[in-house]
Amino acid sequence: MVLKPKGRPSSRIASRAGEFSDVVRYGETHLPWKDIYHHLLKISWPGFIGLMGLVYLAINALFALAYLLGGEGAIANTRPGSFTDLFFFSVQTLASIGYGAMYPQTLYAHGLVVIEAFIGLLFIAITTGISFARFSLPSARILFSNYAVIAPQNGVPTLMFRTANKRRNRILEAQLWVTLVRDEITAEGEFFRRFYDLKLSRSHTPLFALSWTAMHPIEASSPLYGETAESLAEANGEIVVILTGIDETISQTIHARHSFLAQEIFWNYRLRDIFCWTKDGRRAIDYSSFDLVEPIAPAPASPTDADSDLPHPTAGIERG
Repeated sequence: MVLKPKGRPSSRIASRAGEFSDVVRYGETHLPWKDIYHHLLKISWPGFIGLMGLVYLAINALFALAYLLGGEGAIANTRPGSFTDLFFFSVQTLASIGYGAMYPQTLYAHGLVVIEAFIGLLFIAITTGISFARFSLPSARILFSNYAVIAPQNGVPTLMFRTANKRRNRILEAQLWVTLVRDEITAEGEFFRRFYDLKLSRSHTPLFALSWTAMHPIEASSPLYGETAESLAEANGEIVVILTGIDETISQTIHARHSFLAQEIFWNYRLRDIFCWTKDGRRAIDYSSFDLVEPIAPAPASPTDADSDLPHPTAGIERG
């Protein structure tokens, strides 16, 4: 199968929720049980709890059938042939409850109880360990602006976007990596999805507590030099952002991801100021203006703006 890149729709490498987009893989043998621990860490909490619940019910159902094969009288005080009674006896055995109303009476039943008690210990230990591992996974609550802008900064066209720490703590030794991704055709006619690092005016900060405006000067050495809104959209351009740092509270490394498609980059616009002062003289941040941008001068709108399904960032908003 040969896939032609020409005319394909734009797709994100990193979603706005920070997840990397799935890639369809052809010709790969996928065996999920060979990496089951990784899958159990990645699935959502409802999915994890539901899966563990199904495994728990399946174990008890299988042991109930095994006790049923032991014949009448294998388990005391159970109705003959009652799967329900044997299922609840299995639940009591697996969880080491031991009410005493039902108990094994034959060697076959005693042997099954030994096996089930051992499996119960393993199931509880594994489930507890995975649950703890899921709780202990470091996570970040980083806010990225919905749009990036390109505007003059000290006379130099500069790519800018904003990020902030949503938690009321600090991120130490925070670092930003910004990458331009675009489609290219070589002189031999081969298609490549190229990655170019974008150098920032400041790519790291010892203390990230409030807001951080990332700035990439578009100079002669910049991969964006000479680009326009039209050329970036034609090449399916995307700006991929990765932020890492050490969470001060848990002392673990955290990371966050975001991306801007070509139609989410506004040329000749600037980010609206979000810093202000309270009446008692304290510094404050207005997060209601976090995603707002404003034109810096009358200029033709980017052709990608009209084709975008995204709302215009300044629509219906007046500067206060």
